[in-house]
Amino acid sequence: MASRFGQTGAVLQVIEIGDAEDPRLADYTQLTDISLRTSLEAEHGLFIAEGSKVIGRAVQAGYPVRSLLLARSRRGDVAALSEQAARSGPADPGGQDAPVYVVPDDVAERLTGYRVHRGALASLRRTPLPPVTAVLAPASRIVVLEDLVDHGNVGAIFRCAAALGIDAVILSPRCADPLYRRSVKVSMGAVFAIPYARMAGWYDGLAELRAAGFTLLALTPDEEATLIGHALGALAGPGPGTARAALLLGTEGDGLSSRWLREADTAVRIPMSPRARAAGVDSLNVVAAAAIACNLLATEAIVK
Repeated sequence: MASRFGQTGAVLQVIEIGDAEDPRLADYTQLTDISLRTSLEAEHGLFIAEGSKVIGRAVQAGYPVRSLLLARSRRGDVAALSEQAARSGPADPGGQDAPVYVVPDDVAERLTGYRVHRGALASLRRTPLPPVTAVLAPASRIVVLEDLVDHGNVGAIFRCAAALGIDAVILSPRCADPLYRRSVKVSMGAVFAIPYARMAGWYDGLAELRAAGFTLLALTPDEEATLIGHALGALAGPGPGTARAALLLGTEGDGLSSRWLREADTAVRIPMSPRARAAGVDSLNVVAAAAIACNLLATEAIVK
């Protein structure tokens, strides 16, 4: 059986496999093992997307398909995948065949390490990340993530940034991979919708942003910090044009490093209600804080 994947792209060749040890399935081995997957995906330059909608968004963003995996109970999804891909454009500019491996449900679970219940999985080829300067050039509102290690949080922040009109995301060198399966899944494909780049170095990484004309706003729960709305309002000036602002978000729990807090132009905070403070709630988790701050960053009129 074969289905057209994209209007002029690869053909989906459906191949039945009954053995989880089959080497053709190597891209999908133990998807829940972070250390194993990090090594394997870096070595082979691939990442995994899950669900036909997310796969379609990855294809539309220009990531070539290596193969797809379906549990036998979801074999009917081949038609939906073909339709989704046809709307997205060609999967592989080389027009090579993209195999669809169909396996028994228990084999899929044994292979991946979890119950595959969202339809198809796709192995896609990574493309080179652009340099930070290229991502900054057209942007005026960006989010900068320092050492976030939870892939779900990274994916959720990408989803917030894309939904709320942020222009780009910049990652510190040790920040979690946005193309790791959980990041992609939680973001619902938003990691494909917003430009991002990774700093070459952490120690002087913020200097590149300042050189590009960005005002650095460090988000913190510190009560001495400036209210974020006031800080954004203060960026307006008498001259023409739009101020460029970078929102710095720190790692889960500890927040931003002392170095990045010192290097920021302004430490900013989200106001908490007196009732919350009285109950000992002095901050939000990083995803909730990012959503509120991104909304303010994108909607506040910072026209100079």
